[in-house]
Amino acid sequence: MDFEFALFAHSIPALLRGAMTTAWLAGVSIILALVIGVLGGLARVSGLRPLDAAMLAYVTLMRGVPLMVTLLFFYYGLPALGLLLDGRVVGVAALSLTSGAYVTEIVRAGIQAVDRGQMRAARALGMSGVLAMRRIVLPQALRSVLPPLTSEAITLLKNTALVSVIAIPDLLRAGTDIMNWSANTFSPFTGVALIYLCMTLPLVALNGWLERRWRQS
Repeated sequence: MDFEFALFAHSIPALLRGAMTTAWLAGVSIILALVIGVLGGLARVSGLRPLDAAMLAYVTLMRGVPLMVTLLFFYYGLPALGLLLDGRVVGVAALSLTSGAYVTEIVRAGIQAVDRGQMRAARALGMSGVLAMRRIVLPQALRSVLPPLTSEAITLLKNTALVSVIAIPDLLRAGTDIMNWSANTFSPFTGVALIYLCMTLPLVALNGWLERRWRQS
């Protein structure tokens, strides 16, 4: 074992700077993934076949292609088409588009889990389809989709580690840089693992609480 406490303590400031980048990437990507997922889920249940087919193709593609491949394609492939993007933009785009596909299916399943009679009753009372979806269906669907959405947020946070391959100075990249100049693996990556754990534990606790509330209700 090559653990050195002095090196571990010395690496913490650099790792925390990398963790801030990781938290930023995860936060922005989660917000964009939620926007994509809600719009995609609504498109999947809209009854408009071209829209449903387009979203199904998007979901199939993004869920079928590994995130690493998407990152590398955006970072190295798009410049060949004349589209140069900053590494952080590439990271956010790949993370949010991939996670958005999973959120789309979570939202779709949540909406379809609501009894169709709710929509028919709302329409019978004179509500438009959009109003009934916003006031009747979505609030009920929200209760069932929150736990899996939290799980997806945890997955996305951990997947940010992959952006280190495109030279983004995230938490994993910071740990790798320290490992390279110190010729010590165990000490910096102990810090990396502990910081990732501290970042994910609140989401894990939130997910457990939401699941308990959902079962009770």
